[in-house]
Amino acid sequence: MATKTTKAGAAKTAGEVAPVTAATTSSTSPEAPVTSSEARSRFNAALEEARAGAVALRADARQRASTYADEALARGEDWAAEAKVKVAELAVEGKNKAGEALGSLARVVDDNTAVIDEKLGQKYGDYARTASQKLRGAGTTLQDRSVDELTEDARQFVRENPGKAIGLAALAGFLISRLLRR
Repeated sequence: MATKTTKAGAAKTAGEVAPVTAATTSSTSPEAPVTSSEARSRFNAALEEARAGAVALRADARQRASTYADEALARGEDWAAEAKVKVAELAVEGKNKAGEALGSLARVVDDNTAVIDEKLGQKYGDYARTASQKLRGAGTTLQDRSVDELTEDARQFVRENPGKAIGLAALAGFLISRLLRR
């Protein structure tokens, strides 16, 4: 019979529930009461986790911004290089066309010098021939020299003759505006 009491005292039936004590409750159990120090601890842990997340997000944002900036810089450099090549091509093309136009204009003036001699006199015909030679020379110079050489010559002219340069720029602007109005 002693075995029965031992078994009965030691064994618990399925319907019995052990009493809840502070030692048996866990701190993560939703039913357990939370103390202020435990709440403070949880809040501080959540706050630290949020700070760590913010630092990680900031680092990620900086890295992405840096990547985007590098990509934009590379694209900008590519576009600038393409633009320089295109500008150089257009400058050479414009220089050649201007040289050809001056040569054509010189031929037109040469073809009409006889008419100028006949209608206005030999003196004006000589002016026309001189102008024709100057136009032909300018056209040849344009075609023979590089764009860089012509640019440097223009800079030198502006340094030496700023007043004339401003006057020529104003005249060129006026002529271009008149041409564009038509």
